[in-house]
Amino acid sequence: MDHASLGWWGVPLAVLAGAIRVSTPFLFVSLGECLTEKSGRINLGLEGTLVMGAMSGYATAYLTGNPWAGVLVAGLAGSLLGTLHAMICALERVNDIAVGIALMLLGTGLAFFLGKPFIQPQAPQLPAIPFGWWSGSAQVRSALDINPLFLVGLALAPLLLWGLRTTRWGMVLRVVGESAEAARAMGYPINRVRLLATAAGGFFAGVGGSFLSLSYPGSWNERLSSGQGITAVALVIFARWDPVLCVWASLLFGGAGALGPALQSVGVTQGYHLFNAAPYVLTLAIMIATSSSRHRLAGAPAELSVTR
Repeated sequence: MDHASLGWWGVPLAVLAGAIRVSTPFLFVSLGECLTEKSGRINLGLEGTLVMGAMSGYATAYLTGNPWAGVLVAGLAGSLLGTLHAMICALERVNDIAVGIALMLLGTGLAFFLGKPFIQPQAPQLPAIPFGWWSGSAQVRSALDINPLFLVGLALAPLLLWGLRTTRWGMVLRVVGESAEAARAMGYPINRVRLLATAAGGFFAGVGGSFLSLSYPGSWNERLSSGQGITAVALVIFARWDPVLCVWASLLFGGAGALGPALQSVGVTQGYHLFNAAPYVLTLAIMIATSSSRHRLAGAPAELSVTR
């Protein structure tokens, strides 16, 4: 029995399930980039970090038989790329956007090279929590099989918001992101703060990549990411650098990504590829709608390259 057996009622169910699954990488990457950009640095290399996380997580899970070890190693791989990004950007007259693009190519190329032996083998997958156990419908049970990483991301967003607003390290991070001169006058180590923020952001992005290979779609191949790392940067702008708003924006993008398969499951095949492009169309629409002279980059840290 598939979603077609439910008729059009299967469409919102499939979109709900897809929103939860597809949004998880967006959620982790956007939270990581939000943290990085709060320090006044932008990292456009997240696509490479996401792919590297997916490959290293899958390889570790296959070699150790433990998918959670894969998640940890994926995060560490992302953190290493983030640290490299921060160290290069700390040099004089280095543009962080150009460095991000270079590291995106490095991360994806390195992942494809090192990951070739792991394309065919099957690694153990992350277990899902069956929140739909109470239902007699296989479709409902499938839709409510939720990966623990999604729940971790949900808990992480308000925790980050609280930390940024109320803790000393959050205040230091915001001061560095708003005014390097003020932070320097207060004695804060700007490069160290940005290095830690970029490394932490890379860790989150690597964990998001591990979800792709260890949960949904649950395999490793060279076309796994489909631009989700780059899209997450636009998502952070849409969320106005607010971690909690990143959750809702991620769900919106995830639902848009699930719309095409959901409609195809009930026999709607005309314009199928256009529906699959919904997340990217949504990205363009959001960027246009939020780029008026009145609201442009509202809430952006003043030290970001795109605001100067």
